[in-house]
Amino acid sequence: MSPSVSAEAVVREYYDALRDGDPLAQYFADDERTVKFGISESLFGGSEIAAALEEQTETTDEWTVESHNLVVDERDGFATVADEVTMAWTKTTTGERFRFDSRWSATLVDRAADDGSSASDWRFVAMHVSAPREL
Repeated sequence: MSPSVSAEAVVREYYDALRDGDPLAQYFADDERTVKFGISESLFGGSEIAAALEEQTETTDEWTVESHNLVVDERDGFATVADEVTMAWTKTTTGERFRFDSRWSATLVDRAADDGSSASDWRFVAMHVSAPREL
């Protein structure tokens, strides 16, 4: 992943990487305070997130990720993200297919803002993916 000029570009690159089965940990800040909540998991810290994403990449295939309402609000050094995403994948160990209409929210920080660099370097510090259901 090369430094990106916008947080929105990083989100779109992340979706592409997920579809393509590429490594995903590089999109997250490697920090013990980074969090990722998935449909069935809660991950705390860059190391835990990296390990879970590596396992996910190794045990899933045939991803589809369709963004329906991406909203990115980029501010001075951070950005918030919201989206409605249809996603599906196949579990390679069982052949089972999963599909969810999901909601995503996230916060990214520009690591370049911390070191004074002129090129932006956006990373997720928080991500929450949920699958709504009728009550």
